Amino acid sequence: MIELTYAQAIAKTLDEEMERDDDVILMGEDVGFIGGNFKTSVGLFEKYGTWRVKDSPISELGIAGLGVGMALAGIRPIIELMYSDFALLAADQILNQAAKIRYMSGGQATVPVTYRLPMGAGRSSAAQHSQSMQAMVAHFPGIYVVLPSTAQEMMGLLKSAIRDDNPVVVFEPKMEYNKKYMVDEVVEPIPFGKARIAREGKDITIVATSSMVMRSEAAAKRLEEEEIDCEIIDVRTVVPLDRETIINSVKKTGKMIVADESYSFCGLCSGLIADLLKDIFYDLDAPCGAVSTPEVPIPYSPALEYYIIPSEDKVYDLVKSYFI
Repeated sequence: MIELTYAQAIAKTLDEEMERDDDVILMGEDVGFIGGNFKTSVGLFEKYGTWRVKDSPISELGIAGLGVGMALAGIRPIIELMYSDFALLAADQILNQAAKIRYMSGGQATVPVTYRLPMGAGRSSAAQHSQSMQAMVAHFPGIYVVLPSTAQEMMGLLKSAIRDDNPVVVFEPKMEYNKKYMVDEVVEPIPFGKARIAREGKDITIVATSSMVMRSEAAAKRLEEEEIDCEIIDVRTVVPLDRETIINSVKKTGKMIVADESYSFCGLCSGLIADLLKDIFYDLDAPCGAVSTPEVPIPYSPALEYYIIPSEDKVYDLVKSYFI
């Protein structure tokens, strides 16, 4: 195994995929000369040049639309938007064009474009640069939604995204970018629609996405000292969703909470609970719970920001409340 930061793991994956397939290109704001706003494409501009690593104008709608056009022409573009918040600017091309063209063409056209969206709060970037937009994207059919947790998971899922013939949105937890991880020297693609049991347990199921998997694992270690045994499901992809793994876990534990950084009302937590409830209702010993972001704009002030961010402590407190 080798040690890489999360950002280095992404750059390594992009390099491997671009080396493997000449049709893979990277485009976005500052992805070239400076190696990406979060340094996730360092070295690629020097290796592949301006045709395959393209710095773009500041126009998310234009970048996203170029990705659709290139994908229709046989290229496999990777489009980086600097923040997931900016998906609102690009929504027509991502959700109304890329997501629908295969269906509207009766399968005659495919759109193999990958959109990379850094997500989440914690950097004091204020209300327009700190949101997690995965629930919005997952609402629209025709596009895969990927939420990797660890660096190893990111590498495997990103490879699958780039190679898939459907449009894929990969949400990257930007608070992980500078953290170090041990990863395999060779990481194979991870298939979509198959969740990972990150931790086995018998008392309660925690269904988690992205960095909430790691925060849930940290909470589970503390809870283990109090003889509460948590099972943690890393969903990996919410579209497609591996319902079977979650349902089987709840049948064993009898309790379920969902941890995700999107807003609580109409967010992924409420959406997953509603979707699963018809199949787990009679196995539950208690109502389902959720750790998510309350419905307020993300504050600029760190004191206020960290108060609302879904955290290890919030997972711990919610799980503990089931056993008091």
